[in-house]
Amino acid sequence: MRERHASQGARRAREFEAFVAGAAGRLLHAATLLTAEPPHDNPHARRLLTLALAHTYASWNRLRGEDPYDTARQYLAVRFARGAWHHYGTLSRFRPKQPGGALAVLSPQERLILVLRIYEGVAEEQTAALLGLPVERVRSICDRASATLLHPPRKPAPAVAKVAPS
Repeated sequence: MRERHASQGARRAREFEAFVAGAAGRLLHAATLLTAEPPHDNPHARRLLTLALAHTYASWNRLRGEDPYDTARQYLAVRFARGAWHHYGTLSRFRPKQPGGALAVLSPQERLILVLRIYEGVAEEQTAALLGLPVERVRSICDRASATLLHPPRKPAPAVAKVAPS
């Protein structure tokens, strides 16, 4: 009996290691897009990835045919949304303190929806269900975020210094 449990544990560990080897890079990239951190300096994204992988490992035996990548991605998205909401009171006001990736101009909610819809290819209905939003709202936010990225807001014109007459 003990040998059987050890064998199952070893198999579980090998399966999970294979999953991590194949999925961790893409999940880390998604987390980096969500946090809008620079790819070379992304501690929050790495923490999100670690938590998502730990959650996936803990539920590995209960997946029963479900896609572990989908489970990890859902946890990553929900954890990001909760963290942004908890720390900043709203999912739509937070902007990163330092300039990051191209998505830094978007709000956390816009980044979350854009990453799920465009980068991850999650359907509008699934994104709406995951976030508890109407499908029309998800579509609207995704369209607005895409437009912001395609046509970024202009920066104010530099102030003109007055030159004293000579």
